[in-house]
Amino acid sequence: MNELIDVHSHFVTEEYVAAATQAGHHLPEGMPAWATWSAEEHLALMDKAGIRTSVLSVSAPGTHFGDDARARTLTRRLNTYAAEVVARHPGRFAFFAALPLPDVAGARAEVGHAFDELGAVGVVLLSNAHGVYPGDRRYDDLYAELNRRRAVVFVHPLSSVENAQVALNRPSPILEFLFDSARAASDLVFGGVLTRFPEIRWVFSHSGGVLPLLADRMQLFRHLAGAPDGPPVTEQLAGLWYDIAGTPFPHAVPALVRAFGADRVLYGSDYCWTPLAGALGQIAAVDGAVQPPGNTWRGLTTRNAERLLPGLLGPAAAPHAGGCPHVTPSIA
Repeated sequence: MNELIDVHSHFVTEEYVAAATQAGHHLPEGMPAWATWSAEEHLALMDKAGIRTSVLSVSAPGTHFGDDARARTLTRRLNTYAAEVVARHPGRFAFFAALPLPDVAGARAEVGHAFDELGAVGVVLLSNAHGVYPGDRRYDDLYAELNRRRAVVFVHPLSSVENAQVALNRPSPILEFLFDSARAASDLVFGGVLTRFPEIRWVFSHSGGVLPLLADRMQLFRHLAGAPDGPPVTEQLAGLWYDIAGTPFPHAVPALVRAFGADRVLYGSDYCWTPLAGALGQIAAVDGAVQPPGNTWRGLTTRNAERLLPGLLGPAAAPHAGGCPHVTPSIA
């Protein structure tokens, strides 16, 4: 049985929960409670489910709660913590570094530290940062650096700033995340980011959300939306990578593959925000689905992940091109 590489998994710390709660995120994104996480519990899931490596990241609501200086400090501490976890469990974990957006200067500084000092394998952006979407020209300086590094950028969904008017008091991950992911991807296309910074490798979640259904419509109205001339929208979206966290079968993954192909499909568990039973159930659905011709979803997604993140090729994973971690392990 092929071992999986999980590009969509999360961690939380007591310090992070305290900071977010103090900022008013008592029930993050409408969820009934904060998730809990430990490396030991995560490893137990991985061993049971046949997951070789999990790439950790900070989920919604991110690390910026209104104050740039505090956001920079919290982001640095979380990234250092993640690097310590990786150092304690070589080959089992990697991490996408958090960035304190919409503070672009702080994010630019954190990119250098995360890659060159901590050994991050990519960075995580939220689908919007206090209402600033990723096609905004304010991010060009950050994107220039990420493009220079050929960085992997994992885009995690978040509620829109007007979410309270449309979510109808239901948790945002049910529906709103899928729409805001599409909004973020459309902003990259319509803002010309994908063509101006072609070396950035973007990863979107949840089988692309509603993107497979909207790609043709985006193409039809691209000039009305102010998009620059360039490759067809479907071609640009097919150049993104997509994890299959959530409910991949029977409908989401087939729709994704029909729209954009299968060579950039990745596995994602969404643990620890998806609890253990849900993560195991999702893996059972992946293993029990109709498999791709001449392959398995495990084999296909793992080989795709190895192309995207070649440093994860085995237990003795090579350092990321951005640099080796220079942290002293201090946690279990």
